[in-house]
Amino acid sequence: MTAPLVPRDAAEAEEAVRWALGAGKTLEVIGRGSKRALGRPAQTDATLDLSGLAGITLYEPKELVLSARAGTPIAVVEALVAENGQALAFEPMDLSALLGGAPGEGTLGGVLATNLSGPRRLKAGAARDHVLGFSAVSGRGETFKAGGRVVKNVTGYDLSKLMAGSFGTLAALTDVTIKTLPRAETEASVLLLGLMPEAAVAAMAAAMGSPFEVSGAAHLPAGVAARTAVAGLPDDRAVTALRLEGVGPSVAHRRDGLLRLLAAHGACEGLALDASRALWKAVRDVTPFAASGTPEADRPVWRISTAPSRGAEIAALIAAATDAEVLFDWAGGLVWAAVAPSADAGAADAGASAVRAATARCGGHATLIRAPAAVRAVVDVFEPQPGPLAVLTRRIKESFDPRGVLCPGRMWAGV
Repeated sequence: MTAPLVPRDAAEAEEAVRWALGAGKTLEVIGRGSKRALGRPAQTDATLDLSGLAGITLYEPKELVLSARAGTPIAVVEALVAENGQALAFEPMDLSALLGGAPGEGTLGGVLATNLSGPRRLKAGAARDHVLGFSAVSGRGETFKAGGRVVKNVTGYDLSKLMAGSFGTLAALTDVTIKTLPRAETEASVLLLGLMPEAAVAAMAAAMGSPFEVSGAAHLPAGVAARTAVAGLPDDRAVTALRLEGVGPSVAHRRDGLLRLLAAHGACEGLALDASRALWKAVRDVTPFAASGTPEADRPVWRISTAPSRGAEIAALIAAATDAEVLFDWAGGLVWAAVAPSADAGAADAGASAVRAATARCGGHATLIRAPAAVRAVVDVFEPQPGPLAVLTRRIKESFDPRGVLCPGRMWAGV
């Protein structure tokens, strides 16, 4: 592999892709490399390193809009908006705990490319819903723009949604514009202790159907809850957590109402402010399943999205087949599963047969987030696509990158 290509601006990024086209080379597209272990292993000729494309290019707090180059660390963006009493409402997760990297290395472009969102996604929407526009270089070596700097961008195709979750296979992002929103003044968490997953899902559904504007709903079984290391959580009981955010009087009023509502589901208690923030950060980043530093000892981790009412059933099926540990987010609609591969399938399976069987039975889709490269090379990392959808995926790839220059095979073999 040749030395990494490190463009200093968008023009040099376009030049790098044009070079690859002319030389018949393929490119792995990365920002600061924090998500490099997501997807199938790269088999490319060179690396297009976009970390040099960093810096805020526009921030208008009164207009709730921010633009930055794609390689800008998301931590820099969050710190800037926090200084102005604002936040990124979709709560971007930091994968450093799961993947064993340095914290705070994710980039704005990587957030859009992977579309990974935190617990507030069930109220505020996903990362893709907060992108107003972007600039990028396609696999044709052409710079293009989509969207703009206002919410009402209604003309033409919504390419921001297409780029979200494309993992760099369609274009190399160079600049991204996102919405910012006012930061909540305070928060409170209501806890139910000792519930089984089915009862926890029922309690979370009741909370989400209430008028109390719950912004986070998660369930952590006993052993998983203990590994959050959050002060105030019991060591030996499962924790079902509901979060409320906003101005102080509103949060207090809604907390009291939620406590009354949930009394029928079990004994309730509150959590101190600092502990509440620590708990939701742990849920966001799935720190109970943190990497140990030795890939051989780390369990494969799956991210399963399903209907909240089926989350407990999916988790039970996977746990029965793989001795998995699970964590529920999004009121049961997001299940994180750290699996022990079944003996008959062997370590190379990474629990895929059990996970795919569970999603086929209950509905949903699963992504293998953590596993050694050798496993990710032979196991479907992303949900296998039915024939018509696979054809459409190939057509989109060919439209943006007809010669397969950008991240070939990262999501599906041959695409």
